[in-house]
Amino acid sequence: MNTNDLKLFEAVALHGNFTKAAEAMYTVQSNVTARIKNLEEEFGATLFLRTSRKVELTSAGKKVLLCCKQINNLIENTKFAVGKDDKIKGQLKVGFLETTMALKGPDLINELAEKFPLIDIDFTSAMRDKLIEDVLNFKLDAAFIPMPIFAEELEKVVINEERIVIVAPERFNNVDELLKQPRPRAIVFDQGCFFRTRLEAWLVNKNITNYNKTVMNSMEGVINFIESGIGFSLLPSEIISAFYKDRKIKTFPLPAEIGKIKNVLVYRKDNLSSPVLNAFIGLF
Repeated sequence: MNTNDLKLFEAVALHGNFTKAAEAMYTVQSNVTARIKNLEEEFGATLFLRTSRKVELTSAGKKVLLCCKQINNLIENTKFAVGKDDKIKGQLKVGFLETTMALKGPDLINELAEKFPLIDIDFTSAMRDKLIEDVLNFKLDAAFIPMPIFAEELEKVVINEERIVIVAPERFNNVDELLKQPRPRAIVFDQGCFFRTRLEAWLVNKNITNYNKTVMNSMEGVINFIESGIGFSLLPSEIISAFYKDRKIKTFPLPAEIGKIKNVLVYRKDNLSSPVLNAFIGLF
Protein backbone atom coordinates (compact mmCIF):
# COMPACT_ATOMS: atom_id res chain seq x y z
CA MET A 1 0.00 0.00 0.00
CA ASN A 2 1.13 3.55 -0.73
CA THR A 3 -0.42 6.99 -0.60
CA ASN A 4 -1.27 6.84 -4.30
CA ASP A 5 -3.38 3.71 -3.66
CA LEU A 6 -5.31 5.64 -1.05
CA LYS A 7 -5.84 8.55 -3.45
CA LEU A 8 -7.21 6.14 -6.06
CA PHE A 9 -9.49 4.68 -3.40
CA GLU A 10 -10.74 8.18 -2.50
CA ALA A 11 -11.39 8.95 -6.18
CA VAL A 12 -13.57 5.85 -6.57
CA ALA A 13 -15.46 6.73 -3.38
CA LEU A 14 -16.02 10.28 -4.61
CA HIS A 15 -17.14 9.45 -8.16
CA GLY A 16 -18.88 6.13 -7.48
CA ASN A 17 -17.40 4.84 -10.72
CA PHE A 18 -14.07 3.24 -11.65
CA THR A 19 -13.91 4.85 -15.09
CA LYS A 20 -14.55 8.37 -13.79
CA ALA A 21 -12.06 7.82 -10.98
CA ALA A 22 -9.43 6.77 -13.52
CA GLU A 23 -10.08 9.88 -15.62
CA ALA A 24 -9.83 12.11 -12.56
CA MET A 25 -6.52 10.52 -11.55
CA TYR A 26 -5.10 10.48 -15.12
CA THR A 27 -4.72 6.73 -15.27
CA VAL A 28 -6.53 3.76 -16.80
CA GLN A 29 -9.45 1.88 -15.33
CA SER A 30 -7.55 -1.41 -15.16
CA ASN A 31 -4.97 0.20 -12.88
CA VAL A 32 -7.66 1.57 -10.56
CA THR A 33 -9.42 -1.81 -10.44
CA ALA A 34 -6.16 -3.61 -9.67
CA ARG A 35 -5.14 -1.19 -6.93
CA ILE A 36 -8.55 -1.40 -5.25
CA LYS A 37 -8.38 -5.20 -5.40
CA ASN A 38 -4.95 -5.10 -3.76
CA LEU A 39 -6.27 -2.84 -1.00
CA GLU A 40 -9.19 -5.18 -0.36
CA GLU A 41 -6.80 -8.13 -0.12
CA GLU A 42 -4.50 -6.21 2.22
CA PHE A 43 -7.35 -5.12 4.50
CA GLY A 44 -9.11 -8.45 4.21
CA ALA A 45 -12.43 -6.78 3.53
CA THR A 46 -14.65 -5.75 0.64
CA LEU A 47 -14.45 -1.96 0.33
CA PHE A 48 -16.99 -1.40 -2.44
CA LEU A 49 -20.29 -2.93 -3.46
CA ARG A 50 -20.20 -3.15 -7.24
CA THR A 51 -23.31 -2.97 -9.42
CA SER A 52 -23.83 -2.42 -13.14
CA ARG A 53 -24.55 1.28 -12.51
CA LYS A 54 -22.19 2.36 -9.74
CA VAL A 55 -20.02 1.32 -6.85
CA GLU A 56 -20.80 2.18 -3.24
CA LEU A 57 -18.73 2.06 -0.09
CA THR A 58 -19.30 -0.80 2.32
CA SER A 59 -19.16 -0.20 6.07
CA ALA A 60 -15.51 -1.26 5.95
CA GLY A 61 -14.94 1.10 3.02
CA LYS A 62 -16.36 4.02 4.98
CA LYS A 63 -13.89 3.33 7.80
CA VAL A 64 -11.01 3.23 5.33
CA LEU A 65 -12.18 6.48 3.73
CA LEU A 66 -12.15 8.22 7.12
CA CYS A 67 -8.59 6.96 7.71
CA CYS A 68 -7.58 8.16 4.22
CA LYS A 69 -8.77 11.66 5.04
CA GLN A 70 -6.90 11.63 8.33
CA ILE A 71 -3.70 10.36 6.70
CA ASN A 72 -3.82 13.01 3.97
CA ASN A 73 -4.50 15.73 6.52
CA LEU A 74 -1.58 14.52 8.63
CA ILE A 75 0.77 14.61 5.64
CA GLU A 76 -0.30 18.15 4.70
CA ASN A 77 0.02 19.34 8.30
CA THR A 78 3.50 17.81 8.52
CA LYS A 79 4.62 19.56 5.34
CA PHE A 80 3.36 22.84 6.71
CA ALA A 81 4.95 22.27 10.15
CA VAL A 82 8.44 21.44 8.88
CA GLY A 83 8.40 24.26 6.35
CA LYS A 84 8.43 22.32 3.09
CA ASP A 85 5.26 24.23 2.20
CA ASP A 86 5.09 27.55 4.00
CA LYS A 87 1.62 28.33 2.66
CA ILE A 88 -1.60 26.39 2.98
CA LYS A 89 -2.62 24.89 -0.33
CA GLY A 90 -5.03 22.31 -1.66
CA GLN A 91 -8.58 21.89 -2.89
CA LEU A 92 -11.77 22.63 -0.99
CA LYS A 93 -15.22 21.36 -1.99
CA VAL A 94 -18.05 23.51 -0.63
CA GLY A 95 -21.79 23.10 -1.10
CA PHE A 96 -24.50 25.77 -1.22
CA LEU A 97 -28.17 26.19 -1.83
CA GLU A 98 -28.52 27.95 -5.18
CA THR A 99 -29.78 31.11 -3.48
CA THR A 100 -26.88 31.24 -1.02
CA MET A 101 -24.33 30.63 -3.76
CA ALA A 102 -25.64 33.55 -5.80
CA LEU A 103 -25.38 35.89 -2.81
CA LYS A 104 -22.27 34.72 -0.98
CA GLY A 105 -20.20 32.79 -3.53
CA PRO A 106 -18.36 35.69 -5.24
CA ASP A 107 -17.36 37.37 -1.98
CA LEU A 108 -16.09 34.09 -0.55
CA ILE A 109 -13.97 33.39 -3.61
CA ASN A 110 -12.43 36.85 -3.44
CA GLU A 111 -11.68 36.64 0.29
CA LEU A 112 -10.23 33.15 0.02
CA ALA A 113 -8.09 34.16 -2.96
CA GLU A 114 -6.74 37.15 -1.05
CA LYS A 115 -5.88 35.30 2.17
CA PHE A 116 -5.09 31.83 0.82
CA PRO A 117 -4.15 32.13 -2.85
CA LEU A 118 -3.03 28.49 -3.14
CA ILE A 119 -6.41 27.04 -2.13
CA ASP A 120 -8.64 26.05 -5.05
CA ILE A 121 -12.35 26.08 -4.25
CA ASP A 122 -14.96 23.92 -5.94
CA PHE A 123 -18.56 25.11 -5.45
CA THR A 124 -21.55 22.78 -5.78
CA SER A 125 -25.24 23.68 -5.50
CA ALA A 126 -27.84 21.14 -4.39
CA MET A 127 -30.86 20.65 -2.16
CA ARG A 128 -30.34 20.85 1.59
CA ASP A 129 -30.61 17.11 2.32
CA LYS A 130 -28.21 16.25 -0.51
CA LEU A 131 -25.65 18.73 0.81
CA ILE A 132 -25.82 17.16 4.29
CA GLU A 133 -25.46 13.69 2.80
CA ASP A 134 -22.45 14.72 0.73
CA VAL A 135 -20.68 16.26 3.74
CA LEU A 136 -21.32 13.12 5.77
CA ASN A 137 -19.95 10.97 2.92
CA PHE A 138 -16.82 13.14 2.41
CA LYS A 139 -17.94 14.28 -1.05
CA LEU A 140 -17.99 17.84 0.27
CA ASP A 141 -15.67 19.36 2.86
CA ALA A 142 -18.34 21.78 4.06
CA ALA A 143 -21.74 23.17 3.14
CA PHE A 144 -23.87 26.22 3.85
CA ILE A 145 -27.38 25.14 4.83
CA PRO A 146 -30.35 26.31 6.91
CA MET A 147 -30.93 24.97 10.41
CA PRO A 148 -31.91 22.64 12.00
CA ILE A 149 -29.11 20.05 11.85
CA PHE A 150 -29.54 16.70 13.60
CA ALA A 151 -26.50 14.71 12.40
CA GLU A 152 -24.19 14.16 15.38
CA GLU A 153 -21.16 13.75 13.12
CA LEU A 154 -21.43 17.35 11.95
CA GLU A 155 -20.10 20.51 13.55
CA LYS A 156 -21.67 23.86 12.69
CA VAL A 157 -20.77 27.53 12.63
CA VAL A 158 -23.63 30.06 12.60
CA ILE A 159 -23.24 32.36 9.59
CA ASN A 160 -26.30 34.61 9.62
CA GLU A 161 -30.03 34.89 10.03
CA GLU A 162 -32.17 35.28 6.95
CA ARG A 163 -35.72 36.32 6.24
CA ILE A 164 -38.05 34.51 3.83
CA VAL A 165 -40.86 36.43 2.18
CA ILE A 166 -43.88 35.66 0.02
CA VAL A 167 -43.13 36.64 -3.57
CA ALA A 168 -46.28 37.25 -5.63
CA PRO A 169 -47.38 38.76 -8.95
CA GLU A 170 -47.64 42.54 -8.96
CA ARG A 171 -51.46 42.56 -9.20
CA PHE A 172 -51.97 41.29 -5.64
CA ASN A 173 -52.32 43.88 -2.88
CA ASN A 174 -52.13 41.61 0.16
CA VAL A 175 -51.77 37.98 1.27
CA ASP A 176 -55.49 37.44 1.86
CA GLU A 177 -56.22 38.39 -1.74
CA LEU A 178 -53.54 35.95 -2.90
CA LEU A 179 -54.96 33.05 -0.91
CA LYS A 180 -58.62 33.68 -1.80
CA GLN A 181 -58.09 32.40 -5.32
CA PRO A 182 -60.08 29.20 -6.08
CA ARG A 183 -56.88 27.19 -6.32
CA PRO A 184 -53.74 29.15 -5.45
CA ARG A 185 -50.76 28.15 -7.59
CA ALA A 186 -47.37 27.78 -5.93
CA ILE A 187 -44.15 27.98 -7.97
CA VAL A 188 -41.68 25.63 -6.30
CA PHE A 189 -38.39 23.82 -6.77
CA ASP A 190 -38.12 20.01 -6.78
CA GLN A 191 -38.80 17.85 -3.73
CA GLY A 192 -36.19 18.40 -1.05
CA CYS A 193 -36.06 22.17 -1.49
CA PHE A 194 -35.97 23.94 1.88
CA PHE A 195 -38.11 26.84 0.66
CA ARG A 196 -40.70 24.48 -0.80
CA THR A 197 -40.96 22.74 2.57
CA ARG A 198 -41.53 26.08 4.30
CA LEU A 199 -44.14 27.09 1.70
CA GLU A 200 -46.08 23.87 2.13
CA ALA A 201 -45.94 24.21 5.93
CA TRP A 202 -47.25 27.76 5.67
CA LEU A 203 -50.17 26.71 3.44
CA VAL A 204 -51.08 23.89 5.83
CA ASN A 205 -51.01 26.42 8.67
CA LYS A 206 -53.50 28.49 6.63
CA ASN A 207 -55.70 25.38 6.21
CA ILE A 208 -55.10 25.42 2.46
CA THR A 209 -54.74 21.98 0.93
CA ASN A 210 -56.40 22.60 -2.44
CA TYR A 211 -53.62 24.28 -4.42
CA ASN A 212 -51.59 23.69 -7.57
CA LYS A 213 -47.81 23.27 -7.77
CA THR A 214 -45.67 24.25 -10.73
CA VAL A 215 -42.11 22.90 -10.41
CA MET A 216 -39.18 24.90 -11.76
CA ASN A 217 -35.48 24.06 -11.64
CA SER A 218 -33.94 27.55 -11.53
CA MET A 219 -34.35 30.76 -9.58
CA GLU A 220 -34.77 32.76 -12.79
CA GLY A 221 -37.54 30.41 -13.88
CA VAL A 222 -39.40 30.85 -10.58
CA ILE A 223 -39.19 34.65 -10.83
CA ASN A 224 -40.30 34.63 -14.48
CA PHE A 225 -43.38 32.55 -13.64
CA ILE A 226 -44.29 34.78 -10.71
CA GLU A 227 -43.82 37.93 -12.79
CA SER A 228 -46.06 36.53 -15.53
CA GLY A 229 -48.85 36.07 -12.98
CA ILE A 230 -48.89 32.28 -12.87
CA GLY A 231 -48.32 31.87 -9.13
CA PHE A 232 -46.33 32.75 -6.01
CA SER A 233 -43.44 31.36 -3.99
CA LEU A 234 -41.41 31.76 -0.79
CA LEU A 235 -37.86 33.04 -1.32
CA PRO A 236 -35.11 34.79 0.65
CA SER A 237 -35.74 38.53 0.98
CA GLU A 238 -32.07 39.32 0.36
CA ILE A 239 -31.95 37.62 -3.02
CA ILE A 240 -35.05 39.51 -4.16
CA SER A 241 -33.61 42.88 -3.12
CA ALA A 242 -30.19 42.06 -4.58
CA PHE A 243 -31.22 40.71 -7.99
CA TYR A 244 -34.95 41.14 -8.65
CA LYS A 245 -36.07 44.42 -7.05
CA ASP A 246 -36.98 45.94 -10.44
CA ARG A 247 -39.17 43.05 -11.57
CA LYS A 248 -42.97 43.19 -11.64
CA ILE A 249 -43.43 41.32 -8.37
CA LYS A 250 -44.44 42.10 -4.81
CA THR A 251 -43.20 40.71 -1.49
CA PHE A 252 -45.18 40.18 1.71
CA PRO A 253 -43.77 39.30 5.17
CA LEU A 254 -44.28 35.97 6.90
CA PRO A 255 -44.75 35.15 10.60
CA ALA A 256 -41.41 34.79 12.41
CA GLU A 257 -41.78 31.03 12.94
CA ILE A 258 -41.96 30.52 9.17
CA GLY A 259 -40.08 33.53 7.84
CA LYS A 260 -36.86 33.45 9.86
CA ILE A 261 -34.09 30.95 9.21
CA LYS A 262 -30.58 30.54 10.59
CA ASN A 263 -27.85 29.61 8.11
CA VAL A 264 -24.88 27.56 9.25
CA LEU A 265 -21.65 26.19 7.81
CA VAL A 266 -21.45 22.45 8.52
CA TYR A 267 -18.49 20.09 8.32
CA ARG A 268 -17.49 16.74 9.76
CA LYS A 269 -16.10 16.90 13.29
CA ASP A 270 -13.47 14.31 12.45
CA ASN A 271 -12.16 16.34 9.49
CA LEU A 272 -10.83 19.21 11.59
CA SER A 273 -7.23 18.10 11.09
CA SER A 274 -7.47 19.41 7.50
CA PRO A 275 -5.40 22.61 7.23
CA VAL A 276 -7.38 23.71 4.17
CA LEU A 277 -10.74 23.25 5.91
CA ASN A 278 -9.47 25.01 9.03
CA ALA A 279 -8.33 27.96 6.93
CA PHE A 280 -11.78 28.20 5.37
CA ILE A 281 -13.59 27.93 8.70
CA GLY A 282 -11.33 30.68 10.01
CA LEU A 283 -12.94 33.12 7.57
CA PHE A 284 -16.08 33.01 9.70
